[in-house]
Amino acid sequence: MLEKINESAEFIRKQTAIQPEVGIILGTGLGGLVREIETDCEIPYSSIPHFPLSTVEGHKGQLIFGTLGGKPIVAMQGRFHYYEGYSMQELTFPIRVMKMLGIKLLIVSNASGGLNPGFEIGDIMFITDHINLMGNNPLIGRNNTNLGPRFPDMSEPYDRHLLELASDIASKSGIPFRTGVYAAVTGPTFETPAEYRYIHILGADAVGMSTVPEVIVARHMNLPVFALSVISDLGVPGKIVEVSHQIVIDAASKAEPRMTGIISKLLKEVKL
Repeated sequence: MLEKINESAEFIRKQTAIQPEVGIILGTGLGGLVREIETDCEIPYSSIPHFPLSTVEGHKGQLIFGTLGGKPIVAMQGRFHYYEGYSMQELTFPIRVMKMLGIKLLIVSNASGGLNPGFEIGDIMFITDHINLMGNNPLIGRNNTNLGPRFPDMSEPYDRHLLELASDIASKSGIPFRTGVYAAVTGPTFETPAEYRYIHILGADAVGMSTVPEVIVARHMNLPVFALSVISDLGVPGKIVEVSHQIVIDAASKAEPRMTGIISKLLKEVKL
């Protein structure tokens, strides 16, 4: 894998002079952040050696290099999912490449179903912890110690300092936010009412089909992570309605300007 990571990174370095310090993953309906980026270069995934291809609506499928909040960044406009048929190693491959390019921080966004009875559609939740219900782990298999340890610590998957900084920024900016635990499932089906209840009982405040594998790989490489989730539908008894992918995209898109504001200000203030 290390050889493929190096080949991808070397190809990318030839396309842009930007040396990113921050990696950003833009989830479903949240690609509008790219409008705030002072773009230097856009590289389609299809042109990058060994890169997977996005197959999901709302995921454009390119790397954006530029500056945001005064920091050089690389943004994934479109991510990969386990339900697309990729292996855990394939869908997290871009995180490895971004680390090889020099990022010191990973910011992850997603859209999710709210399980906490106090949540509403359009809420932004800062992820404080997660539960892996995907039945797999991207670190299964032979470990390469050049990438990280065999048994990485996960006592703080989401950086406490970044959570505190983002909370302070949102409060001062008048942007309401929630905090909570995110559970990851494989999808691609949305959850049944019984599954919503089950996952909530386990301790999750929101459920989605991404993020956790990416965070595991980031922590394996000792990258600090900040993640936020837009509540796009509700899995709360009495509030469960028929859900479609378009509904998720629309709900996330409406919340996207607030998410963009938080991320931009976070990048201005964070010290790397």
